[in-house]
Amino acid sequence: MSEHVTILGAGVVGLCVATELAARGVALTVVDPNPRPGPHACSWWAAGMLAPFCETETAEEPVTRLGQEAADWWARAGVEVAHEGSLVVTLGRDRAELDRFARRTTGHQSLIRDALAEIEPQLDGRFDRALFFANEAHITPRDALGHLRDSLETAGVTFVETAPPTTGLTVDCRGLAAQDVLSDLRGVKGEMAVLRAPDVVLNRPVRLLHPRYPLYIVPRGDGVFMLGATQIESGERNRATLRSVTELFNAAYALHPAFGEAEILEIGVDARPAFADNLPRIRRRGGTIYVNGLFRHGFLLSPALARMVGELLLEGKTPEMMDEDQRKR
Repeated sequence: MSEHVTILGAGVVGLCVATELAARGVALTVVDPNPRPGPHACSWWAAGMLAPFCETETAEEPVTRLGQEAADWWARAGVEVAHEGSLVVTLGRDRAELDRFARRTTGHQSLIRDALAEIEPQLDGRFDRALFFANEAHITPRDALGHLRDSLETAGVTFVETAPPTTGLTVDCRGLAAQDVLSDLRGVKGEMAVLRAPDVVLNRPVRLLHPRYPLYIVPRGDGVFMLGATQIESGERNRATLRSVTELFNAAYALHPAFGEAEILEIGVDARPAFADNLPRIRRRGGTIYVNGLFRHGFLLSPALARMVGELLLEGKTPEMMDEDQRKR
């Protein structure tokens, strides 16, 4: 492919698409008003869980199937991937939630107290049952974003803050900013927190089920943990609420009382771009391809969407996630 491609947006989707196309020899320019990954992008606030089997509980089938590509893709891109699996637990009064989660998901094994204590010693005595998803993984999103950007720049990809005049192809990966052209795109607000709790040791992401606010805790190393995340139908991107943050902290304390003495490092909020069914879309309108709507699955599904864009441009293969009306054009 000799045509130059301009990518709009340097969040997780834009950087993954750029990485995929650059590896296929495509000449690229990436346009983003912010020179480096940072808190302006919703991917900055992501958990980085590559957990396709856990997501089966609420997500459609493509999320689980396509998400299984993610860990290998990130590793090939040079990002450190922790293959420690993930753990799902619940408090005794909410035990029915664990049974429901088990029925709705696959790829797990049930653990009782001794087996749970073996893989997460600090949860010994706190929970007597768990689900262990051994084939799941996680990454540190901020490190991953920085690595992709640096690698692309080293490979000769140009990053600019404003779009240059171009007659070539454009791939629009702007997330919610693309609502100006994607009228069916909506925002789903999420709040999260980063804590330092040096007395807590967890080896893998842990999900604490609750009928009202499921919590996940992801270890970042050196006693730092990411807590998330709420899910509110709102495009609001800059206001964390007392109720939501309090519920996150209460759930963390229920998982391990030592979180009660944790230092609060950050409280973040942003809105995830999503379509009505919470599945991503690839759309082509003239000289622009739109890649959007990854909901809360940005790091899980961006590799598969990037692959599809590469196959579309280099092989003429129609993407699985292309809208039906787009297929007919």
